[in-house]
Amino acid sequence: MLILKYTPEQIINDPFLNKGTAFTQAERNQYGLNGLLPPAVQTLDQQVKQAYAQLKTKPTDLAKRQFLMTLFNENHVLFYKLFSEHINEFMPIVYDPTIADTIENYSALFVNPQNATYLSIDDPDHIESALKHSANGRDIRLLVVSDAEGILGIGDWGTQGVDISVGKLMVYTAAAGIDPSQVLPVVLDVGTNNEALLNDDLYLGNRHKRVYGPKYRSFVDQFVTTAEKLFPNLYLHFEDFGRSNAADILNEYKDQITTFNDDIQGTGIIVLAGLLGAMNISKQKLTDQVYLS
Repeated sequence: MLILKYTPEQIINDPFLNKGTAFTQAERNQYGLNGLLPPAVQTLDQQVKQAYAQLKTKPTDLAKRQFLMTLFNENHVLFYKLFSEHINEFMPIVYDPTIADTIENYSALFVNPQNATYLSIDDPDHIESALKHSANGRDIRLLVVSDAEGILGIGDWGTQGVDISVGKLMVYTAAAGIDPSQVLPVVLDVGTNNEALLNDDLYLGNRHKRVYGPKYRSFVDQFVTTAEKLFPNLYLHFEDFGRSNAADILNEYKDQITTFNDDIQGTGIIVLAGLLGAMNISKQKLTDQVYLS
């Protein structure tokens, strides 16, 4: 098995491989895990029950999200099993609105990159190596990327906006069953116009104003071209780009690659779904309606 190429310590510290106390005795013998875990072997259902009980002790949604992200960093299988079983309860914790709190406090709360890739406009020569190292041989099929200029309703959050890419992919997996080993969250750090971040000595991103114009577009194009070369079966999802760039970027690539902009196309999809649902209930046709612009 592929797992045999890893040391016992690597196995229990890799969230894609780690099963924690759910490793069977045979697996513990095979992978050299004896003594590295408590003796009892738990089922996944027992782990879920245990993790859910721990989560319920957290006093705020932000604390609950931090707990869930710690679990994600340790054991992807357990995290997604727990998330999928409580999806209605956890969706506003894992994603909007609680994710806005973690984005605003990302640098202060930072403990783990959560499988994300941070690409800097000041270091474009390392785009390819960064994507390769982050993928670590995985067959990446879905990539969510943001330049974090238009995060939800809270604006420009620079590198801290990487959490929106991480969170969106968690929703893809929990709600749509996308294999988490085939996804990659990315942030394009092109600076920030958020003065609070620029003046924060704990801020983890590029400490300069946001770059626009030809240098920005060249950086985005280098990223897209490299990602498509490395991951030929890629579906590229643009998330929370600023208004000045989002439509132009979508128009640039929509006829060349498999791509989607959630804020532009996703909004249109939801509006159309609402209209079609209304027509189904009212037994009317779209062509018979009056539209105002």
